[in-house]
Amino acid sequence: MVILKQPEEIEKIRVSCRIAAEILKELEGVVKPGVTTRDLDRLAEDLARKKKVIPAFKGYMGYPFALCTSVNEEVVHGLPSDRVLMEGDIISLDFGVYCDGFYGDAAVTLPVGRVSERAARLMRVTEQGLYEGIAKARAGNRIGDISYAVQSYVEAAGYSVVRDFVGHGIGRNLHEDPQVPNFGVQGRGMELMVGMVLAIEPMVNEGTYQVVTLADNWTVVTKDAKLSAHFEHSVAITKDGPDILSKLQ
Repeated sequence: MVILKQPEEIEKIRVSCRIAAEILKELEGVVKPGVTTRDLDRLAEDLARKKKVIPAFKGYMGYPFALCTSVNEEVVHGLPSDRVLMEGDIISLDFGVYCDGFYGDAAVTLPVGRVSERAARLMRVTEQGLYEGIAKARAGNRIGDISYAVQSYVEAAGYSVVRDFVGHGIGRNLHEDPQVPNFGVQGRGMELMVGMVLAIEPMVNEGTYQVVTLADNWTVVTKDAKLSAHFEHSVAITKDGPDILSKLQ
């Protein structure tokens, strides 16, 4: 775990997070029926090259692509392929970059064309669950305060939070301590300190929280084949409260 103490360090990681968010925003503009997930991956890598940053995921622990593309019941780590997006699908795009010594990481779940109210509500609740967690990312609070805020909001809406995969610290490494679960008990866990940067990322399922990893050893799907959504921001703990580094103004 790295505690960032110098203003220039925070500014460097802010640049990485902003670039990741900018690339996700550009991808959002091309998500539509008829596009393949491989098309999205190629575009993400091209945009990273134009911005002179390194795609953080490609090659990480052997991951072969720049972008994670998880469709419908796929929770996280979906592999880009020739799969064609269909009207009514939802797709999670998870992307990270490395720039000037620091990593940035963000994710968003998007509708493909017009989606059902069922899918739209799942996305709304998941995104708001993220912001409920971020609101607790304050110095003096504990990791469990973030976890509880996400879990209680999501479960009150009738959904479940994935337990096999969690958020994480981020900085000079893509994944650092502490782990940031989306479930837990208030007042438990590591105390949050000024200078910490956390990637908070609720993964929310329509049905059971249980998941299965497919034979490709990457793609994680819901055990009951129901929908899943995923949102992520990288957030700095400051003396003035949470600073969302991957949120575009």
